[in-house]
Amino acid sequence: MARLENIITSIHDIFMEYADDGGNKKQLNPEELKNLLEKEIQSPELKDKISVDAINEAMEMIDKNRDGEVNFREFCRCVCVLLNATTNLRWAKEAREARTERKMKKTDDNGVISQ
Repeated sequence: MARLENIITSIHDIFMEYADDGGNKKQLNPEELKNLLEKEIQSPELKDKISVDAINEAMEMIDKNRDGEVNFREFCRCVCVLLNATTNLRWAKEAREARTERKMKKTDDNGVISQ
């Protein structure tokens, strides 16, 4: 299976695993969403942002039909938001590294900045 297909299948499998904890088997309640995010997000940059307030804010943002649960379509929106945040963090890191590299190239062995 191609990489993108694997990712799509994984997203669906993860959703179904956590949505099956209790209640409606095709939706995530706030507790299931919290468990999913806490267990499936390992990046320190994102994991540090997971809190009760962040979960509640996420529910408000992605629960478009306001039923208090997250269906698969709403979950996919959440995944897109996380992907966007991760991409922005990665681009910011790459930009900082590029600036640092440029500064290092401008400095000679004696610590003098060349023009």
